[in-house]
Amino acid sequence: MRKLNYLAVDLGATSGRTVLAVYDGQKVEMSELTRFDNPMIPMGGHLFWDIAGLYYEVLKGLKKAADMGIELDSIGIDTWGCDFAFFGKDGQLLGLPYCYRDSHTEGAQEKFFEKMSAGKVYDRTGIQFMDFNSLFQLDTLRRNCSSSLEAADKILFIPDALMYMLTGRAVCEYTVASTSQMLNPVTGDLDEDILAALGIPREKFGELVQPGEVVGTLTPQVQEYTGLPAVKVVAVAGHDTGSAVAAVPAEDEKYAYLSCGTWSLLGIETPSAIITEDSFRENFTNEGGIEGTTRFLKNICGLWIFEQCRKEFKAAPESVAELVSLCETTDFPSLINPDAPCFAHPSSMTVAVKEYCTATDQPVPQTPAEYCRLIFRSLALRYRQVAEILASMSPFEITRLHVIGGGSQNRYLMQYAANALNVPVICGPVEGTALGNILLQIKSSGLVDTLPQMRRVSAASVDVRTYMPENVAEWDKSYEEFLRIQKIYNK
Repeated sequence: MRKLNYLAVDLGATSGRTVLAVYDGQKVEMSELTRFDNPMIPMGGHLFWDIAGLYYEVLKGLKKAADMGIELDSIGIDTWGCDFAFFGKDGQLLGLPYCYRDSHTEGAQEKFFEKMSAGKVYDRTGIQFMDFNSLFQLDTLRRNCSSSLEAADKILFIPDALMYMLTGRAVCEYTVASTSQMLNPVTGDLDEDILAALGIPREKFGELVQPGEVVGTLTPQVQEYTGLPAVKVVAVAGHDTGSAVAAVPAEDEKYAYLSCGTWSLLGIETPSAIITEDSFRENFTNEGGIEGTTRFLKNICGLWIFEQCRKEFKAAPESVAELVSLCETTDFPSLINPDAPCFAHPSSMTVAVKEYCTATDQPVPQTPAEYCRLIFRSLALRYRQVAEILASMSPFEITRLHVIGGGSQNRYLMQYAANALNVPVICGPVEGTALGNILLQIKSSGLVDTLPQMRRVSAASVDVRTYMPENVAEWDKSYEEFLRIQKIYNK
Protein backbone atom coordinates (compact mmCIF):
# COMPACT_ATOMS: atom_id res chain seq x y z
CA MET A 1 0.00 0.00 0.00
CA ARG A 2 1.08 3.59 -0.52
CA LYS A 3 2.04 5.58 2.52
CA LEU A 4 -0.87 7.64 3.80
CA ASN A 5 -0.66 11.15 5.21
CA TYR A 6 -2.83 12.40 8.06
CA LEU A 7 -2.87 15.72 9.83
CA ALA A 8 -3.76 16.00 13.53
CA VAL A 9 -4.77 19.31 15.07
CA ASP A 10 -4.01 18.90 18.78
CA LEU A 11 -5.11 21.82 20.94
CA GLY A 12 -4.39 22.01 24.66
CA ALA A 13 -5.34 24.58 27.25
CA THR A 14 -1.96 26.33 26.98
CA SER A 15 -0.67 25.55 23.47
CA GLY A 16 -1.58 23.89 20.21
CA ARG A 17 0.10 22.28 17.25
CA THR A 18 -0.48 20.63 13.93
CA VAL A 19 1.13 17.22 13.47
CA LEU A 20 1.80 15.39 10.22
CA ALA A 21 1.67 11.60 10.37
CA VAL A 22 2.74 9.04 7.79
CA TYR A 23 1.29 5.51 8.03
CA ASP A 24 2.96 2.66 6.15
CA GLY A 25 0.52 -0.08 7.14
CA GLN A 26 2.48 -1.10 10.24
CA LYS A 27 3.47 1.97 12.20
CA VAL A 28 2.98 5.73 12.40
CA GLU A 29 5.73 8.32 12.11
CA MET A 30 4.81 11.80 13.28
CA SER A 31 6.43 15.19 12.85
CA GLU A 32 5.32 18.58 14.11
CA LEU A 33 4.37 21.07 11.41
CA THR A 34 3.47 24.09 13.54
CA ARG A 35 3.24 25.00 17.21
CA PHE A 36 1.56 28.01 18.77
CA ASP A 37 0.43 29.45 22.08
CA ASN A 38 -3.17 29.28 23.28
CA PRO A 39 -3.37 31.97 25.96
CA MET A 40 -6.40 32.80 28.05
CA ILE A 41 -7.60 36.28 27.03
CA PRO A 42 -8.52 38.59 29.96
CA MET A 43 -11.26 40.95 28.83
CA GLY A 44 -14.17 42.70 30.53
CA GLY A 45 -13.50 40.97 33.83
CA HIS A 46 -13.60 37.46 32.33
CA LEU A 47 -11.29 34.93 30.64
CA PHE A 48 -11.89 33.86 27.04
CA TRP A 49 -10.36 31.71 24.29
CA ASP A 50 -9.32 33.32 21.01
CA ILE A 51 -11.05 30.75 18.82
CA ALA A 52 -10.62 32.88 15.70
CA GLY A 53 -6.88 32.94 16.39
CA LEU A 54 -6.88 29.15 16.87
CA TYR A 55 -8.75 28.69 13.60
CA TYR A 56 -6.17 30.87 11.86
CA GLU A 57 -3.36 28.72 13.31
CA VAL A 58 -5.14 25.62 11.99
CA LEU A 59 -5.30 27.21 8.54
CA LYS A 60 -1.57 28.00 8.74
CA GLY A 61 -0.84 24.35 9.48
CA LEU A 62 -2.97 23.22 6.54
CA LYS A 63 -1.32 25.77 4.26
CA LYS A 64 2.14 24.58 5.29
CA ALA A 65 1.18 21.01 4.41
CA ALA A 66 -0.01 22.22 0.99
CA ASP A 67 3.17 24.25 0.44
CA MET A 68 5.22 21.11 1.21
CA GLY A 69 3.31 19.25 -1.50
CA ILE A 70 1.82 16.76 0.98
CA GLU A 71 -1.26 14.88 -0.21
CA LEU A 72 -3.40 14.69 2.93
CA ASP A 73 -5.82 11.79 3.31
CA SER A 74 -7.74 13.38 6.18
CA ILE A 75 -7.66 15.88 9.06
CA GLY A 76 -8.75 15.41 12.69
CA ILE A 77 -9.13 17.85 15.59
CA ASP A 78 -8.94 17.21 19.32
CA THR A 79 -9.10 19.78 22.14
CA TRP A 80 -9.80 20.11 25.84
CA GLY A 81 -13.35 19.45 27.01
CA CYS A 82 -16.31 21.40 28.45
CA ASP A 83 -15.92 24.73 26.61
CA PHE A 84 -18.03 25.76 23.62
CA ALA A 85 -18.65 28.50 21.07
CA PHE A 86 -21.85 30.19 19.86
CA PHE A 87 -22.77 30.73 16.20
CA GLY A 88 -25.64 32.77 14.76
CA LYS A 89 -28.17 31.79 12.09
CA ASP A 90 -25.86 33.25 9.45
CA GLY A 91 -23.06 30.92 10.57
CA GLN A 92 -21.00 33.70 12.11
CA LEU A 93 -19.17 33.38 15.43
CA LEU A 94 -20.93 35.19 18.29
CA GLY A 95 -18.13 36.46 20.51
CA LEU A 96 -15.26 34.58 22.11
CA PRO A 97 -15.86 31.35 24.06
CA TYR A 98 -15.54 31.56 27.82
CA CYS A 99 -12.53 29.80 29.32
CA TYR A 100 -13.35 27.06 31.83
CA ARG A 101 -11.00 28.71 34.34
CA ASP A 102 -13.12 31.86 34.42
CA SER A 103 -14.56 32.45 37.88
CA HIS A 104 -18.11 33.23 36.71
CA THR A 105 -19.19 29.66 37.51
CA GLU A 106 -18.20 29.77 41.18
CA GLY A 107 -21.25 28.57 43.10
CA ALA A 108 -23.01 27.60 39.85
CA GLN A 109 -23.61 24.02 40.91
CA GLU A 110 -25.77 24.98 43.88
CA LYS A 111 -27.82 27.33 41.70
CA PHE A 112 -28.57 24.56 39.19
CA PHE A 113 -29.38 22.05 41.92
CA GLU A 114 -32.33 24.25 42.82
CA LYS A 115 -33.83 23.05 39.52
CA MET A 116 -32.50 19.48 39.48
CA SER A 117 -30.84 17.62 42.34
CA ALA A 118 -27.19 16.58 42.23
CA GLY A 119 -28.26 12.95 42.57
CA LYS A 120 -30.55 13.15 39.54
CA VAL A 121 -27.89 14.91 37.46
CA TYR A 122 -25.34 12.20 38.32
CA ASP A 123 -27.81 9.36 37.71
CA ARG A 124 -28.48 10.74 34.23
CA THR A 125 -24.88 11.56 33.26
CA GLY A 126 -22.40 9.81 35.57
CA ILE A 127 -20.13 12.85 35.33
CA GLN A 128 -17.85 14.28 38.01
CA PHE A 129 -19.10 17.56 39.48
CA MET A 130 -16.90 20.54 38.65
CA ASP A 131 -17.97 24.18 38.47
CA PHE A 132 -16.72 24.55 34.92
CA ASN A 133 -18.67 21.66 33.36
CA SER A 134 -20.61 22.84 30.32
CA LEU A 135 -23.88 22.31 32.19
CA PHE A 136 -22.98 24.89 34.81
CA GLN A 137 -21.37 27.26 32.32
CA LEU A 138 -24.54 27.33 30.22
CA ASP A 139 -26.78 27.75 33.25
CA THR A 140 -24.59 30.62 34.47
CA LEU A 141 -24.77 32.33 31.06
CA ARG A 142 -28.54 31.86 31.04
CA ARG A 143 -28.90 33.41 34.51
CA ASN A 144 -26.62 36.28 33.47
CA CYS A 145 -28.72 36.92 30.33
CA SER A 146 -25.81 36.31 27.94
CA SER A 147 -26.55 38.04 24.65
CA SER A 148 -24.50 35.44 22.76
CA LEU A 149 -26.49 32.56 24.23
CA GLU A 150 -29.77 34.29 23.51
CA ALA A 151 -28.78 34.85 19.86
CA ALA A 152 -27.16 31.44 19.34
CA ASP A 153 -28.45 29.19 16.60
CA LYS A 154 -25.67 26.66 17.24
CA ILE A 155 -23.79 25.75 20.42
CA LEU A 156 -20.71 23.75 19.47
CA PHE A 157 -17.97 22.29 21.65
CA ILE A 158 -14.53 23.58 20.69
CA PRO A 159 -13.45 20.73 18.35
CA ASP A 160 -16.93 20.72 16.79
CA ALA A 161 -16.75 24.51 16.34
CA LEU A 162 -13.44 24.27 14.50
CA MET A 163 -14.73 21.44 12.29
CA TYR A 164 -17.77 23.60 11.51
CA MET A 165 -15.51 26.48 10.50
CA LEU A 166 -13.56 24.12 8.21
CA THR A 167 -16.46 22.19 6.67
CA GLY A 168 -19.70 24.11 7.24
CA ARG A 169 -21.31 21.08 8.96
CA ALA A 170 -22.35 21.33 12.61
CA VAL A 171 -21.95 18.11 14.63
CA CYS A 172 -21.74 17.06 18.26
CA GLU A 173 -18.89 14.55 18.68
CA TYR A 174 -19.63 11.92 21.33
CA THR A 175 -16.49 11.97 23.49
CA VAL A 176 -16.29 15.74 23.90
CA ALA A 177 -20.06 15.95 24.46
CA SER A 178 -19.64 13.47 27.31
CA THR A 179 -17.49 15.98 29.23
CA SER A 180 -20.38 18.45 29.34
CA GLN A 181 -22.41 16.73 32.11
CA MET A 182 -25.33 16.84 29.70
CA LEU A 183 -24.87 13.52 27.86
CA ASN A 184 -26.76 10.44 29.04
CA PRO A 185 -24.54 7.34 28.58
CA VAL A 186 -27.60 5.06 28.51
CA THR A 187 -29.39 6.84 25.65
CA GLY A 188 -26.10 7.90 24.03
CA ASP A 189 -27.33 11.45 23.45
CA LEU A 190 -27.77 14.75 25.28
CA ASP A 191 -30.27 14.29 28.10
CA GLU A 192 -33.74 15.75 27.45
CA ASP A 193 -34.51 16.54 31.10
CA ILE A 194 -31.22 18.38 31.63
CA LEU A 195 -31.66 20.39 28.45
CA ALA A 196 -35.20 21.23 29.55
CA ALA A 197 -33.87 22.48 32.89
CA LEU A 198 -31.42 24.66 30.96
CA GLY A 199 -34.11 25.85 28.59
CA ILE A 200 -32.01 24.99 25.51
CA PRO A 201 -33.42 22.89 22.64
CA ARG A 202 -31.46 19.80 21.55
CA GLU A 203 -31.13 20.91 17.91
CA LYS A 204 -28.78 23.75 18.82
CA PHE A 205 -25.97 21.25 19.51
CA GLY A 206 -25.76 19.53 16.15
CA GLU A 207 -26.09 15.91 15.08
CA LEU A 208 -24.33 13.42 17.36
CA VAL A 209 -21.42 11.62 15.67
CA GLN A 210 -19.07 8.90 16.87
CA PRO A 211 -15.24 8.93 16.72
CA GLY A 212 -14.08 7.92 13.26
CA GLU A 213 -17.04 9.38 11.34
CA VAL A 214 -16.34 11.69 8.40
CA VAL A 215 -17.85 15.13 9.06
CA GLY A 216 -17.27 16.58 5.59
CA THR A 217 -14.59 18.15 3.44
CA LEU A 218 -12.83 21.48 3.49
CA THR A 219 -15.03 24.30 2.20
CA PRO A 220 -14.15 25.96 -1.11
CA GLN A 221 -12.97 29.06 0.80
CA VAL A 222 -10.61 26.98 2.98
CA GLN A 223 -9.38 25.12 -0.09
CA GLU A 224 -8.58 28.38 -1.86
CA TYR A 225 -6.84 29.86 1.19
CA THR A 226 -4.71 26.82 2.03
CA GLY A 227 -4.08 25.41 -1.43
CA LEU A 228 -5.45 22.01 -0.40
CA PRO A 229 -8.15 20.06 -2.28
CA ALA A 230 -11.41 18.88 -0.68
CA VAL A 231 -9.67 16.90 2.08
CA LYS A 232 -11.87 14.88 4.45
CA VAL A 233 -12.30 16.12 8.03
CA VAL A 234 -12.82 13.23 10.46
CA ALA A 235 -14.45 13.47 13.86
CA VAL A 236 -11.76 11.80 15.94
CA ALA A 237 -12.18 11.54 19.72
CA GLY A 238 -12.66 15.29 20.00
CA HIS A 239 -11.84 15.29 23.70
CA ASP A 240 -8.07 15.07 23.90
CA THR A 241 -8.14 12.50 26.69
CA GLY A 242 -10.34 10.26 24.56
CA SER A 243 -7.79 10.39 21.75
CA ALA A 244 -4.91 9.89 24.18
CA VAL A 245 -6.42 6.79 25.80
CA ALA A 246 -7.06 5.29 22.36
CA ALA A 247 -3.26 5.30 21.90
CA VAL A 248 -2.43 3.42 25.13
CA PRO A 249 -0.30 0.44 23.97
CA ALA A 250 -1.97 -1.99 26.42
CA GLU A 251 -2.05 -5.74 25.84
CA ASP A 252 -5.01 -6.44 28.14
CA GLU A 253 -7.60 -4.61 30.24
CA LYS A 254 -5.90 -4.91 33.65
CA TYR A 255 -4.42 -1.46 33.76
CA ALA A 256 -5.19 2.08 34.82
CA TYR A 257 -4.18 5.02 32.68
CA LEU A 258 -2.92 8.44 33.62
CA SER A 259 -3.16 11.19 31.03
CA CYS A 260 -0.56 13.52 32.47
CA GLY A 261 -0.41 17.17 31.50
CA THR A 262 -1.92 20.38 32.86
CA TRP A 263 -4.58 18.04 34.18
CA SER A 264 -3.96 14.51 35.39
CA LEU A 265 -6.79 12.16 34.46
CA LEU A 266 -6.59 8.82 36.23
CA GLY A 267 -8.96 6.03 35.28
CA ILE A 268 -9.80 2.73 33.64
CA GLU A 269 -11.57 1.70 30.45
CA THR A 270 -14.83 -0.23 30.93
CA PRO A 271 -17.51 -1.67 28.62
CA SER A 272 -20.21 0.52 30.20
CA ALA A 273 -20.66 3.39 32.63
CA ILE A 274 -20.23 2.84 36.37
CA ILE A 275 -22.96 4.90 38.05
CA THR A 276 -23.35 3.84 41.67
CA GLU A 277 -23.68 5.38 45.12
CA ASP A 278 -19.92 4.90 45.57
CA SER A 279 -19.00 6.59 42.28
CA PHE A 280 -21.38 9.46 43.12
CA ARG A 281 -19.91 9.89 46.60
CA GLU A 282 -16.33 9.78 45.29
CA ASN A 283 -17.19 12.12 42.40
CA PHE A 284 -15.88 9.87 39.61
CA THR A 285 -16.77 10.52 36.01
CA ASN A 286 -17.90 8.41 33.04
CA GLU A 287 -16.67 9.89 29.77
CA GLY A 288 -17.33 8.52 26.31
CA GLY A 289 -14.61 6.40 24.76
CA ILE A 290 -13.91 4.55 21.53
CA GLU A 291 -16.17 1.77 20.20
CA GLY A 292 -18.76 2.26 22.94
CA THR A 293 -16.30 2.03 25.83
CA THR A 294 -16.43 4.29 28.87
CA ARG A 295 -13.48 6.05 30.45
CA PHE A 296 -14.23 5.79 34.17
CA LEU A 297 -11.91 8.31 35.78
CA LYS A 298 -11.28 11.23 38.06
CA ASN A 299 -9.81 14.60 37.11
CA ILE A 300 -6.83 15.57 39.26
CA CYS A 301 -5.10 18.93 39.21
CA GLY A 302 -1.97 17.88 37.32
CA LEU A 303 1.04 19.95 36.34
CA TRP A 304 -1.03 23.15 36.52
CA ILE A 305 0.46 24.02 39.92
CA PHE A 306 4.01 23.45 38.67
CA GLU A 307 3.38 25.44 35.48
CA GLN A 308 2.01 28.40 37.40
CA CYS A 309 4.76 28.34 40.06
CA ARG A 310 7.39 28.13 37.34
CA LYS A 311 6.23 31.49 35.98
CA GLU A 312 7.00 33.06 39.37
CA PHE A 313 10.39 31.48 40.02
CA LYS A 314 13.39 33.78 39.97
CA ALA A 315 16.96 32.64 39.29
CA ALA A 316 15.72 29.19 38.22
CA PRO A 317 16.79 27.12 35.19
CA GLU A 318 14.80 27.92 32.04
CA SER A 319 14.82 24.30 30.92
CA VAL A 320 11.96 22.26 32.41
CA ALA A 321 14.24 19.21 32.60
CA GLU A 322 16.86 21.15 34.59
CA LEU A 323 14.21 22.65 36.84
CA VAL A 324 12.62 19.27 37.51
CA SER A 325 16.02 17.75 38.32
CA LEU A 326 16.30 20.11 41.30
CA CYS A 327 14.28 17.46 43.14
CA GLU A 328 17.59 15.67 43.68
CA THR A 329 19.05 18.61 45.60
CA THR A 330 16.59 18.68 48.51
CA ASP A 331 14.60 16.42 50.82
CA PHE A 332 11.98 19.08 51.58
CA PRO A 333 9.21 17.29 53.53
CA SER A 334 6.06 19.42 53.08
CA LEU A 335 3.03 18.19 51.14
CA ILE A 336 -0.16 19.68 49.70
CA ASN A 337 -3.40 18.32 48.32
CA PRO A 338 -3.19 19.39 44.66
CA ASP A 339 -6.98 19.31 44.41
CA ALA A 340 -7.58 21.78 47.24
CA PRO A 341 -9.81 24.62 45.92
CA CYS A 342 -7.14 27.22 46.75
CA PHE A 343 -5.05 25.99 43.79
CA ALA A 344 -7.80 26.31 41.15
CA HIS A 345 -7.06 29.89 40.02
CA PRO A 346 -5.12 31.90 42.65
CA SER A 347 -3.60 35.27 41.81
CA SER A 348 -0.23 33.82 42.88
CA MET A 349 0.37 30.07 42.93
CA THR A 350 3.54 30.27 45.03
CA VAL A 351 1.64 32.27 47.65
CA ALA A 352 -1.19 29.71 47.58
CA VAL A 353 1.31 26.91 48.24
CA LYS A 354 2.90 28.84 51.11
CA GLU A 355 -0.47 29.59 52.66
CA TYR A 356 -1.46 25.92 52.47
CA CYS A 357 1.77 24.92 54.23
CA THR A 358 1.27 27.57 56.89
CA ALA A 359 -2.33 26.46 57.48
CA THR A 360 -1.16 22.86 57.98
CA ASP A 361 1.84 23.69 60.23
CA GLN A 362 4.47 22.62 57.68
CA PRO A 363 7.70 24.25 56.54
CA VAL A 364 7.12 26.84 53.81
CA PRO A 365 9.06 26.32 50.55
CA GLN A 366 11.60 29.00 49.69
CA THR A 367 13.50 27.74 46.63
CA PRO A 368 12.46 26.32 43.23
CA ALA A 369 13.92 22.98 44.31
CA GLU A 370 11.67 22.86 47.37
CA TYR A 371 8.61 23.78 45.32
CA CYS A 372 9.37 21.09 42.73
CA ARG A 373 9.84 18.35 45.28
CA LEU A 374 6.71 19.37 47.19
CA ILE A 375 4.57 19.49 44.04
CA PHE A 376 5.72 16.21 42.47
CA ARG A 377 5.62 14.19 45.70
CA SER A 378 2.17 15.57 46.46
CA LEU A 379 0.91 14.69 43.00
CA ALA A 380 2.21 11.12 43.28
CA LEU A 381 0.52 10.66 46.64
CA ARG A 382 -2.73 12.11 45.30
CA TYR A 383 -2.49 9.58 42.45
CA ARG A 384 -2.30 6.82 45.05
CA GLN A 385 -5.29 8.18 46.93
CA VAL A 386 -7.42 8.27 43.78
CA ALA A 387 -6.06 4.92 42.53
CA GLU A 388 -7.12 3.21 45.76
CA ILE A 389 -10.66 4.53 45.38
CA LEU A 390 -10.64 3.56 41.70
CA ALA A 391 -9.51 0.00 42.54
CA SER A 392 -12.42 -0.41 44.96
CA MET A 393 -14.89 0.18 42.10
CA SER A 394 -12.99 -1.45 39.22
CA PRO A 395 -14.49 -4.66 37.78
CA PHE A 396 -10.95 -6.04 37.39
CA GLU A 397 -7.62 -6.04 39.23
CA ILE A 398 -5.33 -3.15 38.27
CA THR A 399 -1.79 -4.47 37.83
CA ARG A 400 0.00 -1.50 36.24
CA LEU A 401 -0.30 2.17 35.33
CA HIS A 402 0.10 3.38 31.73
CA VAL A 403 1.06 7.07 31.57
CA ILE A 404 0.54 9.07 28.41
CA GLY A 405 1.16 12.72 27.60
CA GLY A 406 3.93 15.21 28.19
CA GLY A 407 4.10 14.59 31.93
CA SER A 408 5.35 11.06 31.24
CA GLN A 409 8.74 12.63 30.45
CA ASN A 410 9.09 13.88 34.05
CA ARG A 411 11.22 11.04 35.40
CA TYR A 412 10.97 12.22 38.99
CA LEU A 413 7.18 12.36 38.97
CA MET A 414 7.01 8.99 37.22
CA GLN A 415 9.36 7.31 39.70
CA TYR A 416 7.48 8.93 42.58
CA ALA A 417 4.22 7.56 41.12
CA ALA A 418 5.65 4.02 40.91
CA ASN A 419 6.86 4.30 44.50
CA ALA A 420 3.58 5.67 45.82
CA LEU A 421 1.28 3.25 43.96
CA ASN A 422 3.61 0.22 44.28
CA VAL A 423 2.93 -0.88 40.68
CA PRO A 424 4.97 -0.67 37.47
CA VAL A 425 4.50 2.65 35.69
CA ILE A 426 4.78 2.34 31.90
CA CYS A 427 5.38 5.68 30.21
CA GLY A 428 4.54 6.43 26.62
CA PRO A 429 3.52 7.52 24.14
CA VAL A 430 4.50 11.07 25.04
CA GLU A 431 2.50 12.30 22.05
CA GLY A 432 -0.46 10.12 22.96
CA THR A 433 -3.16 12.61 22.07
CA ALA A 434 -1.84 13.30 18.56
CA LEU A 435 -1.20 9.58 17.99
CA GLY A 436 -4.72 8.64 19.10
CA ASN A 437 -6.10 11.34 16.81
CA ILE A 438 -4.14 9.79 13.91
CA LEU A 439 -5.15 6.22 14.80
CA LEU A 440 -8.82 7.19 14.58
CA GLN A 441 -8.22 8.71 11.16
CA ILE A 442 -6.55 5.45 10.11
CA LYS A 443 -9.58 3.56 11.41
CA SER A 444 -11.85 5.92 9.48
CA SER A 445 -9.86 5.04 6.33
CA GLY A 446 -10.74 1.37 6.90
CA LEU A 447 -7.14 0.27 7.47
CA VAL A 448 -7.79 -1.01 11.01
CA ASP A 449 -11.10 -2.27 12.34
CA THR A 450 -10.89 -2.48 16.12
CA LEU A 451 -9.45 -0.75 19.18
CA PRO A 452 -7.00 -3.63 19.86
CA GLN A 453 -5.69 -3.26 16.30
CA MET A 454 -5.23 0.47 16.85
CA ARG A 455 -3.25 -0.28 19.99
CA ARG A 456 -1.00 -2.72 18.17
CA VAL A 457 -0.17 0.05 15.70
CA SER A 458 0.53 2.33 18.66
CA ALA A 459 2.87 -0.24 20.25
CA ALA A 460 4.75 -0.58 16.95
CA SER A 461 5.09 3.20 16.65
CA VAL A 462 6.45 4.27 20.05
CA ASP A 463 9.08 3.46 22.64
CA VAL A 464 8.01 3.14 26.27
CA ARG A 465 9.91 3.38 29.55
CA THR A 466 8.99 1.42 32.66
CA TYR A 467 9.56 2.58 36.26
CA MET A 468 9.51 -0.05 39.01
CA PRO A 469 8.56 0.74 42.62
CA GLU A 470 11.35 1.70 45.05
CA ASN A 471 11.42 2.51 48.79
CA VAL A 472 7.82 1.38 49.17
CA ALA A 473 7.81 1.36 52.99
CA GLU A 474 9.10 4.94 53.08
CA TRP A 475 6.39 6.03 50.64
CA ASP A 476 3.75 4.27 52.74
CA LYS A 477 4.74 6.54 55.62
CA SER A 478 4.61 9.58 53.35
CA TYR A 479 1.10 8.57 52.29
CA GLU A 480 -0.03 8.44 55.91
CA GLU A 481 1.39 11.94 56.39
CA PHE A 482 -0.36 13.13 53.20
CA LEU A 483 -3.72 11.93 54.55
CA ARG A 484 -3.04 13.52 57.93
CA ILE A 485 -2.27 16.89 56.36
CA GLN A 486 -5.46 16.72 54.32
CA LYS A 487 -7.48 16.25 57.49
CA ILE A 488 -5.81 19.24 59.13
CA TYR A 489 -6.52 21.48 56.15
CA ASN A 490 -10.15 20.34 55.85
CA LYS A 491 -11.00 21.06 59.49
